[in-house]
Amino acid sequence: MAKLQSKYVCQSCGYESPRWTGKCPNCSEWNSFVEEVAQKVSARKAVKGSNIKALPLSEVDIVEDQRLQSSISEFDRVLGGGIVLGSVILLGGDPGVGKSTLMMQLASQLKKSIILYISGEESAKQIKMRAERLDFNTNDSFLVLAETNIDIISEVIERSPPDVIIVDSIQTMFRPQFESSAGSVGQVRESTALFTRIAKEKSIPVFLIGHVTKEGVIAGPKVIEHMVDTVLQFEGDRHYAYRILRAIKNRFGSTNEIGVFEMRDTGLQEVNNPSEVFLSERSFGTSGSTVVASIEGSRPILIEVQALVTPTSYGVPQRNTTGFDYRRLGLLTAVLEKRLGILLGQYDVFVNIAGGVRVDEPAVDLGIAASIISSLRDKSIDSQIVAVGEIGLGGEVRTVSQIDKRVQEAAKLGFQKIILPKNNLKGLQHSNGIELVGVERIEDAIKILLG
Repeated sequence: MAKLQSKYVCQSCGYESPRWTGKCPNCSEWNSFVEEVAQKVSARKAVKGSNIKALPLSEVDIVEDQRLQSSISEFDRVLGGGIVLGSVILLGGDPGVGKSTLMMQLASQLKKSIILYISGEESAKQIKMRAERLDFNTNDSFLVLAETNIDIISEVIERSPPDVIIVDSIQTMFRPQFESSAGSVGQVRESTALFTRIAKEKSIPVFLIGHVTKEGVIAGPKVIEHMVDTVLQFEGDRHYAYRILRAIKNRFGSTNEIGVFEMRDTGLQEVNNPSEVFLSERSFGTSGSTVVASIEGSRPILIEVQALVTPTSYGVPQRNTTGFDYRRLGLLTAVLEKRLGILLGQYDVFVNIAGGVRVDEPAVDLGIAASIISSLRDKSIDSQIVAVGEIGLGGEVRTVSQIDKRVQEAAKLGFQKIILPKNNLKGLQHSNGIELVGVERIEDAIKILLG
């Protein structure tokens, strides 16, 4: 009997080594190697007499109705207009954020389609209990398969192909031919490859729910994200009711769109006007608060930026942020000290994006800088003003994109004045009844905002 050969595979990046090592030489992760039995694959013989041939692109037929529309407009927006037939969509998110709830809610809305819900984490009874608790409208077209063996799953799909497949989760699937346990790099890769083949051959959209690591990235090797067509990230703090659905990769649409949901007892509720929701609990007349206009994809969102500046009790002042890059905060405090002479070395600076939203675009720089100075001076900013602008290292207020949509959103919510970069006034089409004030440098903006 031939001796089985084993190899050690890094569970973080997929690097293979003939022997165990403590630190991965590829990704520098510690204690990530797991032993797997190496499978010998015989070379395939050349297929003779096959009718398969390459086609010119002009002769490829395109199905007119490529997308499957759901009744969840926020979900369709993120996907680029609907679910593309034959696509593989990977959904990741923190535990308890609502991934399974979102998928079951999607399945309940696709009433004219046969849904196969494959669960490796819950039994069929538990899924039934959740559907009743959330009052989801499921019928005979909603099929549940509590199985983790992908060979059995493949046989079930071949016997009666559904219209949509949901896998919860891909880390629980395994193939018995491989000696490694479920969730290992080899098992996750093989399981994803199988569902990808099924999706492409039968034009069935497949949703794969994936676990995330403690760093917040999807567990498993990066090759999994390369194999699928779309990667969705479901974000949200469990202490807040709002959830953000964001596309990290999308072969059939933009990666800049987001969908906003509110978690309730009856499931996820769409938020059609996020600006109004995020500003609903704003306090007036409080120092350290500024309204900024951010853009997520093609959607403008008005959010409240809060800052708190207090004397430090430590030798090194703290710089903490929630929903904003703390390195960007360090850059802004350095600009304030250098260009405006505002010394913050003896103060702790805390910045918070209200509502549990995360903002990455630099157009909120002006609002954050204004909030910091407002808190330091304990002087409030007019609640009817919106601040927009990127701050450069020289203290200049730089141009931002899609200014028309930001101005339109501010005017729609009743704001009276918007502070924006002076260069943006040139390409602005309409003011929409709101006063536009262009500034070139940060000191000009601070004088308008705080006097």
